[in-house]
Amino acid sequence: MVHLISKCMVKASPPPKLPADQKCHLATWDLAMLSCNYIQKGHLFANLPATLSIDNIIHNLKTSLSVALHHFYPVAGRFATQHELDSAGKVTGMAVFIDCNNEGVEFVHAEAKSISVGDVLAASSDVPDFIKSFFQLDGAINYDGHSFPLLAVQLTVLADGIFLGCSFNHAAADGTSLWNFMNTWAEISRTNTVVPSRPPVHDRYFIDGVKPPLKLPFSHESQLMDRFSPPPLREKMFHFTSEAIAKLKAKANEESGTNNISSYQSISALIWRCISRARGLPEDRLTTCRVSIQNRARLQPSLSPNYFGNSINVLCMTATAGELLGNGIGWAACRIHEAVVSHRDDAIRGTVRNWMEVPVFYKLSLVDESTVAISSSPRFDMYGCEFGWGKAVALRSGSANKLDGKVMYYPGWEGGGSVDLEVCLLPKFMTALESDPEFNQVVSPGAPLQVHLS
Repeated sequence: MVHLISKCMVKASPPPKLPADQKCHLATWDLAMLSCNYIQKGHLFANLPATLSIDNIIHNLKTSLSVALHHFYPVAGRFATQHELDSAGKVTGMAVFIDCNNEGVEFVHAEAKSISVGDVLAASSDVPDFIKSFFQLDGAINYDGHSFPLLAVQLTVLADGIFLGCSFNHAAADGTSLWNFMNTWAEISRTNTVVPSRPPVHDRYFIDGVKPPLKLPFSHESQLMDRFSPPPLREKMFHFTSEAIAKLKAKANEESGTNNISSYQSISALIWRCISRARGLPEDRLTTCRVSIQNRARLQPSLSPNYFGNSINVLCMTATAGELLGNGIGWAACRIHEAVVSHRDDAIRGTVRNWMEVPVFYKLSLVDESTVAISSSPRFDMYGCEFGWGKAVALRSGSANKLDGKVMYYPGWEGGGSVDLEVCLLPKFMTALESDPEFNQVVSPGAPLQVHLS
């Protein structure tokens, strides 16, 4: 259904002036991501101006991308590994860094003229499987950035719109950095500026006097790599209006006797409970809610919001299925809230020190069938990426980092605090979730994004 038209490499222009070694060292948060997949996120655009040709769109995207890469120059590089040898020449350690060599990022032009914008939105249905073909580097893990580009862009021309899919190396940057890059690229495309309003901060953060490069205690990359293939999953978008979220938040706070539980914590508690119920876990089965949390504002002193790289940890809340479902939404939300509040500067530094002693890598194969893994954030300005063709009508992701129990946050199209969740479950569990009474009291029926096509 998707046909390749052309492929090329886009480099930073003008090339950035860098030190002779051109190295961008990786911090612990970056290295921990080496075995995960790339981040795959894409925008669906409809109602394009009739005067705007595809050739003009492609030219503008490539030109503005080249300027964006001048400012985000590590993205145009490749990973490199330096091995540490003992006196006998045996490898005793390795250090991975970005060689900022301006080798470039990949840009692909493709066509899928048999697919419409409505097909992509798939109102009231699962996310169509063909969306996976709107992204490059399917199945790649971040360590593959040694030979693969750290960013691959695919513009797919549909029957009545376009889809801009980006595969971004997660060991080079987290979601905060990705969306700063995407919005900077869109800003350059839309305004023809050469000076972004939010220039990135490239100095990687190493705590407590730790000096790069960080050496990993491995003799071969196979010791840290993990290539995970999930079983067949159902993937579906669920919409939560701001009014429904406000009611859920009020209920969680009332049950907890507090006013401190956030909307995010309330929704995460709801999805933890409902997926656990859908799985039919025994009462004594331990279930885990894993939530990605960013560190920038929690460190003392805080990192710049424009810090480019990873600065995230994963919080793990556990409870037996009996505890989780035998108590109300407030109990689960309170568990998440307490973990978030405890994630302060001292806790963050402690996790880094522990990682330095025993490096641990995020591996999808280690996530068991009783876990709910929540990532991304509704605070990311995803719909702010306007390239000059108007606002996107929807956001979708590729196959990367998908597993049973994966949940990803998106801001709702209409704004105002609305939220979309992309949920991935085994088919039998998705069917049970769709009929869950607690879940259906909050989620909106159908796919309201269809209204934005008119």
